[in-house]
Amino acid sequence: MTGDGIDEGQARDWLEQARKVLDIETDALRLVRESLDMPFVRAVSCILEHSGRLVVLGMGKSGLIAKKIAATFASTGTPAFFVHAAEARHGDLGMITDHDVVLALSHSGETEEVSSLLPTIKRLGASLIAITGNPASTLGRHADIVLHVPVRQEACPMNLAPTASTTAALALGDALAVVTLKQRGIDERDFARVHPAGSLGRRLMRVADLMHKGGELPMVDRHASLREAIMTMSGCRLGITGVAEDGRLSGCLSDGDLRRILESGHVDLDAAVTTVMHTKPHVIGEDRLASEAVRMMEEYKITVLFVVDKAEQVVGAVHMHDLLHAGVA
Repeated sequence: MTGDGIDEGQARDWLEQARKVLDIETDALRLVRESLDMPFVRAVSCILEHSGRLVVLGMGKSGLIAKKIAATFASTGTPAFFVHAAEARHGDLGMITDHDVVLALSHSGETEEVSSLLPTIKRLGASLIAITGNPASTLGRHADIVLHVPVRQEACPMNLAPTASTTAALALGDALAVVTLKQRGIDERDFARVHPAGSLGRRLMRVADLMHKGGELPMVDRHASLREAIMTMSGCRLGITGVAEDGRLSGCLSDGDLRRILESGHVDLDAAVTTVMHTKPHVIGEDRLASEAVRMMEEYKITVLFVVDKAEQVVGAVHMHDLLHAGVA
């Protein structure tokens, strides 16, 4: 017996069954990979060339996969939405135009709710891409492009429940979406615009989104005195003052520096700030990820980074507290 009261023989049997499921699904993915050919290339080209949206259509388990594929495309730069095949027969086909591409999923290719829509889709002038395990099916014959999912068997012991076939269809949809996003030149900034909330949004926040600027930016001219620098530091409450020369950062004075000066017992408040400042402050570009600012602060054991633009002009400052509050750190 195991510690959970399960017979050891039964436990081994369950684990072996699970491994067999994964083996079958791995084999399905391998077959799809090996079957990739020019129809996949034409499918990517078709999606890129159309000015409309990608309409992903499915029913049942294939419908669930279609919904995920639509969400993946929408989040990676291709306007896309899911249409339930049964609902489409009651008015939702009105959302499809001749500028759109329809991506229809049906492993058998004979799903009645999907097949009944095909003449209307063709009449509307939309291009039709099929993901199916049967290219000779009704769906395969009507499609402009057929992406074959050659699954030998389902992981279900009765070979009935869609398992390996849905896994393969989902992976093929992911491949379509990723190749398409790369061709569109989608970068992290584009991705962040459509993921403003949650952990993804936090990970993709830019330094410019969190930095202090304008009147909140603690800066003095290189001709300023130590007294002026302290007053600026106190007013902005970031624990640091930048020292600028012609808009460029030439140094900084932190509250830690100030403590060390006071502890030395030799304080001249009228001395030029340039005589006590750090001459090589750490900076970060305004378009860099906020998570990179966290990494730099941890590496250099500091709590503030000055922010510069492409011309190396100081435009802001970002504090570790800002990053913590935003959930980045």
